[in-house]
Amino acid sequence: MRDHGITPTQQRLDIAELLFERPQHVSAEQLLALASERRYRVSKATVYNTLGLFAEKGLVREVVVDPAKLFYDSNLTPHHHMYHLDTGHLEDLALEHVDIGNLPDLPEGTQVEGVDVIVRVRQG
Repeated sequence: MRDHGITPTQQRLDIAELLFERPQHVSAEQLLALASERRYRVSKATVYNTLGLFAEKGLVREVVVDPAKLFYDSNLTPHHHMYHLDTGHLEDLALEHVDIGNLPDLPEGTQVEGVDVIVRVRQG
């Protein structure tokens, strides 16, 4: 954490342990429930603030699947996502499985920082 300019606290360490124990997509609510199961003493505000800080410092990636649903992705390697509307499940899609095609001409002096694709699916 210190390498990313974050002062480690017990609550941040507990949240990091839950978040980075495996590559995953997790919402703040899911992380709070997991912390409660493990009897970690963290408040809802601490979970939200810590996830926001981790995202700001580049430790996790925010994935917004709709305006009311935000996931935190501990897998920072380049990839896209598939979101299952019926189940709320978010999964990784390898870059080679999505063809972006041509991007529009960029304004003078700008460069692409990244392209995020979320494929939303529903049971038919």
